[in-house]
Amino acid sequence: MAAIGILGAGSWGTALAILLCNNGHEVTLWSHRREEAEALKAARMHTSKLPGVIIPGAISITSELENALEQKDVLVMAVPSSQIRSTSRKIRPWIHSGQIILDVAKGIEETTFATMTEIISEEIPGADAAVLSGPSHAEEVGRAIPTICVIGAKTEKTAKYLQNIFMSPVFRVYISPDMMGIELGGALKNVIALAAGIADGLGYGDNTKAALITRGIAEIARLGAKLGGRQETFAGLTGIGDLIVTCASIHSRNRKAGVLIGQGRSMDEAMKEVNMVVEGVYSTKAAVGLAAKYDVEIPIIQQVDEILFKGKSPKDAVNNLMLRDKKIENPLLPW
Repeated sequence: MAAIGILGAGSWGTALAILLCNNGHEVTLWSHRREEAEALKAARMHTSKLPGVIIPGAISITSELENALEQKDVLVMAVPSSQIRSTSRKIRPWIHSGQIILDVAKGIEETTFATMTEIISEEIPGADAAVLSGPSHAEEVGRAIPTICVIGAKTEKTAKYLQNIFMSPVFRVYISPDMMGIELGGALKNVIALAAGIADGLGYGDNTKAALITRGIAEIARLGAKLGGRQETFAGLTGIGDLIVTCASIHSRNRKAGVLIGQGRSMDEAMKEVNMVVEGVYSTKAAVGLAAKYDVEIPIIQQVDEILFKGKSPKDAVNNLMLRDKKIENPLLPW
């Protein structure tokens, strides 16, 4: 049995707390808002984000940071990607050298282009930062629907340790040394999911979505390879797997925000209506910045950026994508 502190009591943090508790571990779930912690204690349910999913009584719920951090074998960083740096700074005084911190947020920092584990390692130099990602909506993990993810770590020892903690009959875990590929796949698929949602909002069909998924993973892999990610990773769970579920699922907040934008809402209106963090909005700017830095062509992501931040109409963006210069699908294949 491991002692685990989960930082962030949103839908994903709560779902993972339930999973880990059911696996027999000692789990403490922390919310930065006292009123949220008290509501979760009273209802033993996240009524707004995971209605009907019971939080076991064995899970300790707290708003006191120290309670979630002291004498823990693993810390799970389940706060939104935009809060990873500030939360890392906040917890640094309690962290001992070698402390395993598992990031489960998906994003790229807008200003520095850093991944989440890079931020954790920068703010807490002694931490053993790892990442969990893959096609895994909290709404399904919380209800014990079979799910498969991948854990990336700096050492095989840490990866296998975390694999053993998370594995269950309803949650299968693979391990990988390609942390960069895992994190980029998890972050960039959110941008393509926004595009898929916009297409749905415009009333387009399955052909359009299949095209966005296929050409979207090509963009993710091109950019990811430039940053050191492996092509095999982008063909796996945190690449094409996570991309499919996020573009198609009713649970996807990124797709939902895209649908609203395709129907005519502004970015701010869509984010307000979704009422959850839309990670793809933050990752879009970072992706465009990285593409410019490394001279990588990412036309779909570029058009999403222009819709979100430059007032471009979704229909004009689609026309621009459809009427781009003629291309060979794979220039490496010989005639």
